[in-house]
Formats: sequence, structure tokens, C-alpha cells
Amino acid sequence: MRPGDDVAALLPADLASEDIVVVSHKIVSKAEGRLVRLSSVTPSAEARQLGKEDPRLAQVILDESMSIVAARDGVVICETRHGFVCANAGVDQSNVPGDDAAVLLPVDPDASARALRAGLPGRPGVIISDTFGRAWRLGQVEVAIGIAGVQPLDDWRGRADAEGRELAATVLATADAIAAASELARAKDSREPVVIVRGLGKWVTDDDGPGAAALVRARDADLFR
Repeated sequence: MRPGDDVAALLPADLASEDIVVVSHKIVSKAEGRLVRLSSVTPSAEARQLGKEDPRLAQVILDESMSIVAARDGVVICETRHGFVCANAGVDQSNVPGDDAAVLLPVDPDASARALRAGLPGRPGVIISDTFGRAWRLGQVEVAIGIAGVQPLDDWRGRADAEGRELAATVLATADAIAAASELARAKDSREPVVIVRGLGKWVTDDDGPGAAALVRARDADLFR
């Protein structure tokens, strides 16, 4: 994948309107030219303090961050300009050839998802995913960072459970669940950046919807910052 490549042209032509296409953000980022050569980066004093192993990479992380949430033992948790809270502001060197390049998140992943959906036959739902860690639990899962035509949340508040009790807090993260499930169909080294999910058409919407922005918790509702 190179800057300027048409991601939609690389996907199957037999997509249906009830399909959901889960795309790794890396091919989207590469097509959009979101790559940085570390040899071109001059680290600041803050970057040298933050990333003693590779201050240039630390500078890229700082440039992609709105704020540093926590940093300890070489782990940097950042809030990106999109509002995502994740390790290294989503800056990644895995599955990127050579040691001098890092790939960044798309500038606007929801806009990227909408553009991809518009170029696909059948207008399936589109999820752009990335791997995030999770507070309080080991392991990483894929989450939705860009969404078009997929209901991001299923709000059960005010509805009854199986025993008739009214639910007060349950909001299911449907798009994240779909993104996480898609990872089970491939491996990290399989070079398969796209998974077609079928059988979940009830979550596909005619309009593009609010996108992954709907999944970002507001700062004033965050109990841990």
C-alpha cells in the first residue's frame, strides 16, 4: 500500500449492503500518506526525556497527542486529537517496512470510513480498526476508530432485562465488538488487513451515522482523569 492508492479498489466486488467491512487502519493510513520518516525528526528536550530509547519516536508521539495521560516504565498513554486514549497516540512501527518509518492514525478516521464506504459496491458498513489495550485487563483487542454505516452503540438504558428489571447503565459497544471479533479471523502476521463480517446486517444503517466519535467518553464523564 502506497500513498494515493485506492483502498476501495482492493476490496472484493461482491459486497452486499448487509455486510460489514473491517479494515485495519494501517492500509488506510498508508494510502493517505500518514507515514513519518524518523530520520527527518528532530526531538525536543521533552521528547528526549520521554523516550530515552528513541527520542525521535517520542517526538512523533508528542506531535500526535493532545495530552499525555500517563507515562511510566517506557509506556506512554496519550489522548489523541480524535479524543482516543491509547498507547503512543496510535503511532506504530509494526507491519511497516524498515526501522526508519512510523505510521500514524488517519487525520479523521470517520471521514476516511465514509469515503471508503462511498467507493464500495452495495454500500456495506465500514469499520476502520486499530489495536488498543484495556485498563484493568491484560491483552489487546481491535476497536473501531472510524465508522460509516454501522450503529456504534446499542443503548439499553430504560429497557428491561430478561427478568423485567429496568436497565440503568447498559450501553453495548457494538462497533467495538465487531472490530474485536474480526481479529479472530486473521493473525497479526497474516498480511490480511480486511475482514468481511456477515450475519450482522441489523447493525448496518442506511446513513453513515455519527461515526466512532460517538464512542469517545467525554472528559467530564471520565472518573479516572
